[in-house]
Amino acid sequence: MTNQTQNQRAEQPGPGYNLLGERISGGIFNRMNAGAKLLATFILTLGLLAVKDWASALTVLTLEILALTLLGVAPLKLLGRFWPVLVASLITGWSTALVVEKTGDTLIHFSFIWVTTGSALTGLALMIRSLALLLPSLVLLASTDPTDLADSLTQTAKLPARFVLAALAALRLTGLLFTEWTTLGQARRARGLGSGSGPLGWVKALTSRVFALLVQAIRQGNRLSITMEARGFGAGERTWARQDRHSHLDALLLLAVTLILVTAYLLAGALGSLTFLWQ
Repeated sequence: MTNQTQNQRAEQPGPGYNLLGERISGGIFNRMNAGAKLLATFILTLGLLAVKDWASALTVLTLEILALTLLGVAPLKLLGRFWPVLVASLITGWSTALVVEKTGDTLIHFSFIWVTTGSALTGLALMIRSLALLLPSLVLLASTDPTDLADSLTQTAKLPARFVLAALAALRLTGLLFTEWTTLGQARRARGLGSGSGPLGWVKALTSRVFALLVQAIRQGNRLSITMEARGFGAGERTWARQDRHSHLDALLLLAVTLILVTAYLLAGALGSLTFLWQ
């Protein structure tokens, strides 16, 4: 095999694994630059955190769902796959409605549970904003190879290679920890160490499983640290096997994100509900 063929294979690697340790399938987001996707997510996050009204958050969420659907991504399926964070956003909205200042007419008032139209609207706005923040982050996690992200951060963003490589190693271990968690559960069931009876038994089993996972994580981290030092990671300047590449898709992504935020601000302003965080 010639050196030219080897370089071509290095520049055009096969399908990788995403930030969750799962194999990446084909899709338009997978062809975008990892750094551009991270920057787009950062822009959307800042734009949403700068406002606190329901109209702008709802507009951003609606446009995100529409854009993802047109690009072949099922937003509801994506949210359903990560249902714990979805439930957390719903609980956050309900909790906010309970604790914020009560204005407007009373909707629910039972013991310490008191929800008014004003507090319900505030909780709803926070819940919608959480979902709007969640969607692009999930797309980033599901469509990004950690190695591609590290290449972009070092070659384009010019971040220190030592820091980026350490973060890359940690991300690579994340998927292994999920696998270890499943393996620990199967091993306990094979040995007859179930969850026990009642809530106390479930808590004991969970504590034991978490402790075992922590021990495995420390061991893996120690072995990885020794291996990286032995191979010269962090010692002087580095070369990179793959060059960070950009395309017109990256520019279109950043333009689309900017248009979504501008549209949300303009629509909320037209409705008279645009409220920035410092207002």
